[in-house]
Amino acid sequence: MKNPAVYLIGTGPGDPGLITVHGLECLRRADVVIHDHEVPIRVLKQARQGAELIDVGKAGRQPMEQDAITFLLAEKARDGKLVARLKRGDPFVFDRGGEEALFLHAQGIPYEVVPGIPLGIGVPAYAGVPVTYPGGGDTITLVRGYEDDNRALPDVDWASLAKLDGTVVCYVGAQQLSRLLDELVSNGWPADGQAVIVYNGTLTSQETSTGTISELAEHAREHPRRDPAIVVVGRVVAFRNHLRWFDARPLFGKRVLVTRPRDQAAEMVDRLSILGAEAIEAPMIRIVPPEDLAPLRRAADNIQTFDWIVFSSANAVETFMSALLDGTRDVRSLKGPRLCCVGTGTAERLARYGIKADLVPDEFRGEALVYAMAETGSIEGRRILVPRADIGRDVIVEGLRNAGALVSDVVAYRTILEDAQQDDGPDVYRMLLDDEIDVVTFTSPSAVRNFASIYGKEQTIDLLSRTVVAAIGPVTSDAATQLGLTVTVQPAVSTIAALVDAIAVHVSALTLKTG
Repeated sequence: MKNPAVYLIGTGPGDPGLITVHGLECLRRADVVIHDHEVPIRVLKQARQGAELIDVGKAGRQPMEQDAITFLLAEKARDGKLVARLKRGDPFVFDRGGEEALFLHAQGIPYEVVPGIPLGIGVPAYAGVPVTYPGGGDTITLVRGYEDDNRALPDVDWASLAKLDGTVVCYVGAQQLSRLLDELVSNGWPADGQAVIVYNGTLTSQETSTGTISELAEHAREHPRRDPAIVVVGRVVAFRNHLRWFDARPLFGKRVLVTRPRDQAAEMVDRLSILGAEAIEAPMIRIVPPEDLAPLRRAADNIQTFDWIVFSSANAVETFMSALLDGTRDVRSLKGPRLCCVGTGTAERLARYGIKADLVPDEFRGEALVYAMAETGSIEGRRILVPRADIGRDVIVEGLRNAGALVSDVVAYRTILEDAQQDDGPDVYRMLLDDEIDVVTFTSPSAVRNFASIYGKEQTIDLLSRTVVAAIGPVTSDAATQLGLTVTVQPAVSTIAALVDAIAVHVSALTLKTG
């Protein structure tokens, strides 16, 4: 049996985290990724570097358009490419995956179907509605709706459907919604029966409405919308009051701007997502090696000559350890000097290498670090290595030298201005103008300065006066304050986890106050 040339992959109902592990594995191997427009960008970013990405538009196209897609799949496969065909939901549930698979079969092109979570199952779960429950009926009926371009209701025996006494899940278009609910009532479903309508299911923009069928039908007529929805009808809808979880999280529906470098943003994005926020990634800085690596390498070669090494950031840890381990050395080389980290976040990064910091000051400032080191014993005449950024603060170096230490000040990395206004990036300026961002986060002074450089100092002050500014620690807060910004959120501990938690506490307090 030949290996598959095409993977038909279901990416789930919308939340990027709901694609299967096997689906991700297949996507990451693909040479060509042919995807529906609805597939999340965070899923597409999982494609390997250099893979060709082809957007074939929205699902529910005309037959000729679908023919073009199937021919494209075959053409790429015949060119010797491994093809990943990404489809929202499940390829074989109210989608054209069956047609595409049949065409590939007829052409003799090997393929594999990678199932995904159907919208009709995943969306109700995110709305707190179990589609089955003891006593809730013995059937689940999935009814096709908005994939068809016409506005007619699906050809269903509605009267028989009402007699099943189970759960009905309907994929419904905006033009069909009120008519579908009316059809249920006119064919035997009780007007006071419970229903739920979910827009943008499984996304941070999810909107859920519950009520009786007649109430929701009337609301749909009076307040029409353009977007499709998932409708659930049945006794199980009553469980939403007890099982609601997704849209009950502390940051649900909030948009948080993440200005960290692209390769360091994952932890923050994940933590924000877990608490329900939509993370808008707009990196302000990029970490690059120093123009001259020789001083850092010499310091690593002579590591045993130092009494202390002071790490002022997680980036300093990473770049120094890369230099230290680049060759025949290993972590045992650090058995001589004592290690000091400016904060717990920096110490945690060092701990990833199996190394425990000897000293972490209680206050995450350069001045406090110098004082804490002096408290351990005199540092006069001590040889101290400080690997830092090219634009790092001189407070630590100057403080140590004033205390009589012999300081080797080595540039370990550079921070350069990132192009946050790339064509494929978010329009941060417009979003801030339109009050579409709830919180702006900064995790370094350079991110603050570069934000002002990109958008202008006066504009930055004006734009950020309309939103919550959150800084990871006092040094970053000082940079923001000097610029003229008001920092609303600053955690007691300078870590990503603490920053996200502090944002959640602040938002929850505001909700209680306004509620």
